[in-house]
Amino acid sequence: MLRQFHLAAQYLATVAKSFSPHRADDSHTNLEFSIHEKSLLSRPLDGSDLRLALNYETFSLDWKSDDPKSLSLKGKTHKEVTFWLTKMAQTSGFSKPYTYNLHYELPYTMEVDERFQLSSSGEVQELIRLGTMAKRVLASFLDDAALTSEIRVWPHHFDMGAFAHLHDGSGKSVGFGMAIPDSLVDDFYFYISGYRGDTTLNTWAYKPLSHGKWVNNGFKGAVLPASEANEEVALHFFKQALGNYKNIAN
Repeated sequence: MLRQFHLAAQYLATVAKSFSPHRADDSHTNLEFSIHEKSLLSRPLDGSDLRLALNYETFSLDWKSDDPKSLSLKGKTHKEVTFWLTKMAQTSGFSKPYTYNLHYELPYTMEVDERFQLSSSGEVQELIRLGTMAKRVLASFLDDAALTSEIRVWPHHFDMGAFAHLHDGSGKSVGFGMAIPDSLVDDFYFYISGYRGDTTLNTWAYKPLSHGKWVNNGFKGAVLPASEANEEVALHFFKQALGNYKNIAN
């Protein structure tokens, strides 16, 4: 189920790569999770308000323009989807062609004859719940800590994250968000890491957290499985971890 949504999100990233102004950090290809629309949204395309969306509830691509169109992904092959996107770009008057061209490797690909399948309603609603919780928690944390950052979904790792500089004269910054299951945690999980410049801060001397734990081998930061958290617990996790980054000299 998660694999299908991760793969489908690449259409939003490649449309943005084809038609949005390039940014050196590749942030022109990252995505917005809309709680209201229960969708992922690309950046605005070609200086317009036009966007491509991945609607979680309908599992469709929504071409959000003055003449909106939708394509249900159920039963579609990769070739059929890219053909539709090419047609949408032409119809909308883009001077450049749409190109499906990833500049990173995903952990999985679609086979030539493989077709997207609709996930169960329960699985989809769980993805929406997790995305909604993460977006609310990250927004609350940014507000509470007086930090400034966009909250974006990065199509490569499919994590929802933010990055902000601390305003305390320390030269530190923090990256934080919610990641999908991987080799570090076999669950969706909240994470936070601290930095000074390009150097990741060690965590071995930090005080234990009320929820979650510090990690200092490979990934250096704190993690909290989403299955062990609600919005209140996750917010406390971020606030407590930030307190360690602010108070301990590194």
